[in-house]
Amino acid sequence: MSAAEATILLLAAGRSSRMQGRDKLMENIDGEPLVRMMARRALRTGVPVRVVLGADHAARRAALEGLDLQILEATGQDGMAASIRAGVVGVTGPVLLVLADMPEITASDLHLMLSLGAQAPDAILRAASQDGRPGHPVLFPADLVPELAAIRGDMGARDILRAAAARVHLLPLEGERALIDLDTPGDWADWRAKRGG
Repeated sequence: MSAAEATILLLAAGRSSRMQGRDKLMENIDGEPLVRMMARRALRTGVPVRVVLGADHAARRAALEGLDLQILEATGQDGMAASIRAGVVGVTGPVLLVLADMPEITASDLHLMLSLGAQAPDAILRAASQDGRPGHPVLFPADLVPELAAIRGDMGARDILRAAAARVHLLPLEGERALIDLDTPGDWADWRAKRGG
């Protein structure tokens, strides 16, 4: 397996329900919306990128204009599972699941995971904090894609990770960036304060 056979699936269909009317994926970071920044980071790996949006995400779709990626739409009502099902249709190689609301995940992190996955094609690679707490992204080998295509419920791929626990290898990333997702205005304010605006 080579990294070129993998697909990055950027999950961006969430409703931002805890953002008090704001869209977390349209929050501005260094001059561009978060969803576009994360998509550009994914594209820098050189592998195909698919972004899963919801039906009512016209602004997010517009923010991705001009990028060489595929936009898919989650149609189910079971949250992350619906996004994953939509995203893996037709995929036969490994899948790197990336959450779009994790702005500290870098292109280098994604590239590292894909490169290590190419060297260990049967392993599930899961990013972790520097002290070993499991987080995201997660790289699933090709043989588990049919299971991703069949998941149900709003627990994402947790059941697959549990069932295949012996195949999961944690990859510590610097600091806590594998754990930092920004779901509320308070999360955003704290994160911006820590990075100096």
